[in-house]
Order: sequence, then C-alpha cells, then structure tokens
Amino acid sequence: QLQLVESGGGLVQPGGSLRLACSPSGFIFRTYRIAWFRQAPGKEREGVSCMSTGGTIMYADSVKGRFTISRDDAKNTVYLQMNNLSPEDTAVYYCAATPVATEYVCSIAATDYNYWGQGTQVTVSS
Repeated sequence: QLQLVESGGGLVQPGGSLRLACSPSGFIFRTYRIAWFRQAPGKEREGVSCMSTGGTIMYADSVKGRFTISRDDAKNTVYLQMNNLSPEDTAVYYCAATPVATEYVCSIAATDYNYWGQGTQVTVSS
C-alpha cells in the first residue's frame, strides 16, 4: 500500500523557520511528481510548491522567496524548508505525489495528485 508520511510540523514564532519532511512507503519519489499543500481553518486547500520528475520547481506567490522544496533521492525524502514564517502560514501541511513519466512541468492543483499524507500542523504564533 502506498503511503506518505509527513513530519516536522510544530509551533514557531513569527520570523522563525521549520523544515517539513515527507517520506513515502511503497514507491520511489524520483519517479513521482510531488507537491506540498496546506489548508488553514475555514479555507480551501492551497498548493504551496511542487517538483517534477525532471526537477522543475514551482511555488505559490504567497511563499516565493521564503519556502524551498527539495528532494533527497538517497533518503527518498522530500523536504519543505520554510523561512520567515508568519501567522498567515498557519495551516495543516500535506505532502502529495502522483506517478508520472519524466516531465519538466509540475502542478500545484490538488486534482493532479493521487496520493496524500495525513498532514502535519504548522502553527506560527508569538
């Protein structure tokens, strides 16, 4: 059974940093398009960042310059480094993946992903 497990969430003060990690069981990340999404209370799920199998990366405008997505093939893990966090970044963060051939585009539309993690809470508050 294919699963994704996120970790690294928590409580951080405004201006602080967190690094989220996502590890799959049952498949290898480098053959999948991967993405991070988030959902704040009362709001719709929002695409944050994605990475194609060919290495193309995309970010939502709200996180550009602050968040960095990366993939460690040796550890089969995807990361989301989040810097200069603000209360507006408070949300449950989800990792998502979908199998694709080698491609050089990616998507932050939730409908483009088949597999989802359970989410990890990120709270930015003083």
